[in-house]
Amino acid sequence: MTTPTSRQTAGHGGRARDPRRELGADLRRWASGDATAIGVVRVLDRHGFGSVESGQLIAATPGGEVSGLLYRGALDDSAYPLAAEAAGGAAAVREAHVAESSALAAGLACAGGATLVGHPLPAAAAAALGAALEAARPAALLSTVEGGAALVLTGPGLTEEHGDLGAVTAAAAAEARTLLRRGATTTERVRVEGVDLLVDVWVPVPSMLVVGEGALGAALHAQAGLLGWSARTVTTLEEARAAVADFTDADVLVLLDHAPAFDAILLEGIAHGRGFLGALGSRRTQAARRERLLGAGATDDQLAAIHGPVGLDLGARTPAETAVSVVAEVIALRAGRSASALAGSSGRIGG
Repeated sequence: MTTPTSRQTAGHGGRARDPRRELGADLRRWASGDATAIGVVRVLDRHGFGSVESGQLIAATPGGEVSGLLYRGALDDSAYPLAAEAAGGAAAVREAHVAESSALAAGLACAGGATLVGHPLPAAAAAALGAALEAARPAALLSTVEGGAALVLTGPGLTEEHGDLGAVTAAAAAEARTLLRRGATTTERVRVEGVDLLVDVWVPVPSMLVVGEGALGAALHAQAGLLGWSARTVTTLEEARAAVADFTDADVLVLLDHAPAFDAILLEGIAHGRGFLGALGSRRTQAARRERLLGAGATDDQLAAIHGPVGLDLGARTPAETAVSVVAEVIALRAGRSASALAGSSGRIGG
C-alpha cells in the first residue's frame, strides 16, 4: 500500500491546507472512479496518547492508495493493513498498541492503545462524505461497532442521508444531529434501540479573513480566538482575492476596507457562493458599494448573499462590541436562527 502524501501544503493566501479537506478530495475522487467501495478505518476506543483530536479517519482504495492519518501516523502499521482489508470488502476490528518512543516521535504525549474498526463504505456514501469534508460542511459517519453497515449524513443539519443502518437508521440519524448541536467534532459510541454504534461527527471550525487593519480588526481577532476560530488579516487586493477564491463554506470574510478596488473580493465571493461574506460600512457606503457591484454585473439575488452592514443590531459602539455583533451574526446564520432574544422564543436553547 502506498503511503499518504503530505497534508500540510500551502493553499491560497498562505494558509496551510486542511488535512480533512485533502482527505475529502481523495474520497470524492476515488468514489467517482471504478471502486464500488472505499475502505475506512476509525477509532472505536482508545487508552493513553494524551489529548487527541476526535474524528480520526483513514481511507483506502482497493488499488492501494491511502489518505488520512490516525493519531499523527502512530497507528499506521496497524491501520494500513486494516484499511486494505476494508477496501476489499471485509469489516474487522483490531487492537493496536504504540510504545512510548513511537508515540513521542509522532508528537503524542505518551504511549497508548486503540481499538480500530475497518469497514467498507459504498462509493456513493464515500463520495457524499468526501464532498462534505472537502467543502468544510458538517458531516457524520455512523456504523455498527463491528462495521457491518454504514450511514453518512451531510448538510448543515445533517439532513441528507446516504446509506442506511436498517431499522435504527432514523433513530441513529437523530442521535448524530443531537451531537452536531454541541458544535464540535466528536467521536462517540452510542447505543440506539439496542444496537451499538460508532458515530463520527465532523463540524468545521470557521476561519475568519479580515481585509483591512485597525482597532476593529484587532477586536475581531480577539473574538475569533475566544471562539476557537482561526483568523488572519490581509491588506492587499491580491492577497484578499486569492484567499477568498479558496474559501469553503466554513470561512468568514469581514471586509473593513471601503476602497472601491476591494469590490472585486465580494464579486469573487458571490461568484463561487462559498462562505460568509460581510462588509463593514455606513448605509451610505453600503448603497454606493451596491451600485458599483450592480454596475459590475452582479444581480440582486447575488447581492443578497453579502451581509452589509455586517453584524447584528446590538447597539454596538466600541470595536469590541462591534466584533461581538459580527461573530454573533455568523453564529446565528450557521445555526439557522433569527438571532432574537431567547426570552421571546420557544425553541430549543443552545442549538
